[in-house]
Amino acid sequence: MSGHGPGAAVRSLLRPAGQATYEKAFGTVYVGLMTNILLAVACAPLLAALAVVRDPLASWPFFVALSSLCAPALTGAFSCFAALGDGSIAVFRTFWDGYRRGGARALAVWAAGAVAVSVLALDAVVVARTAWGPAFAPFFATAAALVVAVVVASLVLLAEPRREPPRLRDLVRPSLYLVARRWYLAAISLAVLVLAVAVILVKPVIGVLVLCSPLLYVAWATIRFVVAPLLAPSANLR
Repeated sequence: MSGHGPGAAVRSLLRPAGQATYEKAFGTVYVGLMTNILLAVACAPLLAALAVVRDPLASWPFFVALSSLCAPALTGAFSCFAALGDGSIAVFRTFWDGYRRGGARALAVWAAGAVAVSVLALDAVVVARTAWGPAFAPFFATAAALVVAVVVASLVLLAEPRREPPRLRDLVRPSLYLVARRWYLAAISLAVLVLAVAVILVKPVIGVLVLCSPLLYVAWATIRFVVAPLLAPSANLR
């Protein structure tokens, strides 16, 4: 009987994985856990405020301003994800380089997005009190989702290893076009981000220290695929 039968197939499946496979698996887990810790440290004031304030919605302007800490922190986390794809598991230096290199532009993009979403939310509340308010609900929801997707796409581009961070206008315009073009993928990424925020609010310890990086990685990978044309060597993004 040939040695290539079902028994050989079973033995090949039960064969221990190579050392490189184990190293890659442990390296991925290490990057995820350390990125969670660095995100928690970078966003510590926001997390502390959420833990102290009983009703964050009543103080939403304060939390909108404080959420700006997430912008450079996400840029650092996305830099770690990009480096992991290149085979690097150096977390601290990669996170700090991404945080420092794209931090100022990330703050500017986040602030503009936060203002736009706040204005849309306030307008939605005002319009909802009118008789024709429900008809405009899809518009406000779609516009807010588009703004958030463009902000995340801009942070993903800022996290890419470049000699010089791109200018803001070189971030927002092409990101807006690509996000609108591949809206279905952007919607998946936004759903994952909403899930991440919900988990952090309900189970802060589990959300921040365990599930934050995996969910952010899914959102980052999806948006990175959306903006892939801007990552090509021929793309004029500087």
